[in-house]
Amino acid sequence: MQRPDVRRMPEPVRVWLLGGFRVSVGTRVIEDDQWRLRKAAALVKLLSLAPDHRLHREQAMDLLWPEHLEKKAASNNLRQTVHAARRALASDPSEGSRYLASKDESLLLCPEGDLWVDVDAFEEAAATARRTRDPAAYRVAPELYAGDLLPEDRYEEWTQGRREELRQLHLALLIELAGLHEEHSENNLAIDALQKAVATEPTLEEAHAALMRLHALAGQPERALAQYER
Repeated sequence: MQRPDVRRMPEPVRVWLLGGFRVSVGTRVIEDDQWRLRKAAALVKLLSLAPDHRLHREQAMDLLWPEHLEKKAASNNLRQTVHAARRALASDPSEGSRYLASKDESLLLCPEGDLWVDVDAFEEAAATARRTRDPAAYRVAPELYAGDLLPEDRYEEWTQGRREELRQLHLALLIELAGLHEEHSENNLAIDALQKAVATEPTLEEAHAALMRLHALAGQPERALAQYER
């Protein structure tokens, strides 16, 4: 008689990319030196950002080794990188492929387990806020934005477009939240949201103009002038 599969489910994996890279598996936080290879951490970052957390092996090789290594060398590098990432993710080496799987020439992050990525959570919260137009929902999304995407990888080409996209979404949410507060005559809350926006992006003219208008409406021309000078 065939024995039932009694393997326990993989532990939940949480990945933080905003404000800096961090990964936890269950209650265990993976320390930097546990990745062994820098590219192993980079592979997990790529998969965390990829649609459905899935990436074709060829695409992973092109992104990780853009200097266009000979294909066999790049393939060998990827094999070692996958092995190192699996060792970091799984406390039991035999379980590594359950956290980082290979299927149909693609690599998949946590295909059968519980995966949470802060970028996903931020974008989902932003979509909910825009759908509901609820100020409470709008306050949730910016709180999930802990900082720019992967600041330690600022010069990696594969991070640059995505970093700017997320940054602009964060700023837009703050301006939209300020607009909602102003519609409800909650000018102090509107000012607070706009001040957070200009603290993140000091050259954001739209936010400065809105702050000047709100200070003027509040009968505080000196603050409006100070904002203009800033």
